[in-house]
Amino acid sequence: MSNYAELHCLSCYSFLRGASRPHELVERAAALGYTALAITDECSLAGIVKAHVAAKEHGIKLLVGSEFLLEEGIRLVALAPSRAAYSELSGLISLARRRSPKGEYRAGLRDVIFHLKRCLLIWLPQDDDEASLAWGRQLARLCRGRVWLGITHLLGNNEVVRYLTLHHMASELRIPMVACGNVQMHEARRKPLHDVFTALRHNTSIGQLGRRRLANSQQHLRALDKLRQLYPPVLLAQTLHIAGLCEFSLDELRYEYPEEVVPRGETANSYLRRLVAAGSAMRWPQEVPADIRQRIDTELELIEELNYEYYFLTVYDIVRFARSRDILCQGRGSAANSVVCYCLFITEVSPEQISLLFERFISKERDEPPDIDVDFEHERREEVIQYIYAKYSRKRAALAATLIT
Repeated sequence: MSNYAELHCLSCYSFLRGASRPHELVERAAALGYTALAITDECSLAGIVKAHVAAKEHGIKLLVGSEFLLEEGIRLVALAPSRAAYSELSGLISLARRRSPKGEYRAGLRDVIFHLKRCLLIWLPQDDDEASLAWGRQLARLCRGRVWLGITHLLGNNEVVRYLTLHHMASELRIPMVACGNVQMHEARRKPLHDVFTALRHNTSIGQLGRRRLANSQQHLRALDKLRQLYPPVLLAQTLHIAGLCEFSLDELRYEYPEEVVPRGETANSYLRRLVAAGSAMRWPQEVPADIRQRIDTELELIEELNYEYYFLTVYDIVRFARSRDILCQGRGSAANSVVCYCLFITEVSPEQISLLFERFISKERDEPPDIDVDFEHERREEVIQYIYAKYSRKRAALAATLIT
């Protein structure tokens, strides 16, 4: 065994369970020579973005996943091998969180079977009784070819007996076993901090934790030589096999704008150009100045090149609704630099009156979508929000808030 992929790892985004930041886990795994690292926070993907940035910097493969404790008492790790699987995983997390009070989640085995049809599953049985075996039979039958039994060695007193029991269970169910670290910190010296988090989680003192605290500091990213001593080669090889199946990266994600903003029989580009042409004729009823026509052509060419047509049309649709109901609204900020926004009646300041750069609004070098800020009168803003929900449904539209500190 020359390498290893850690498939079960919690960051500090598993609140009061993980004691290390995502970038610390990634940096440590890379330093130890791991092939890949999975961040599998409990019913959450909150730590994935920071881990993704760190993984690109340190040249280690990042696997995207999440841990679930199901209503039946089953503990699972779900990994996303593809973009479609990532969509399934995101959907299940949203479903489990939305049906529960804030800070909690609720999901059952039925949810996993019906919602995670493409994800790879690592079953982490807590017991070896008949109930666990029955759940294992369901997983083996309904998730055939994509379920493993996870084995964790943490230097406990009954490691050998437990391993033999789980080996017998896996053999009976005909599912492969795989090594899992159940990692909750990037290095052993984070154990005191982990004890503090555990005490906070149980609302007690460290002295009163007893067996609720980790028995030792083994739930950290361990050296390859140590792992070779603990696990049979076949279990370590399975970690690399699973990592090889996971080809998904956050780099694949792009915002997908609603297609219904474009009428049938037209493309987004043709519809946007038609709206801008009509708007420019209304803005300059006598004749569109030559320099303005040039600016319009330049902007539309750049919008087409960067595939931002749907973004402009989505904002246009919302502003059009507000104006149709006489709801005061006004585009502001860098969008005022755009003649296209002016022709769509998103902004109201004529580009002839200002001399700002369009590149402050959109540029190829920035490689990020533009930001069109639109203010709506506060007394009628709810009407606009309800229009968005009605048109796009609550499955596709949501309110977002930003915390400054």
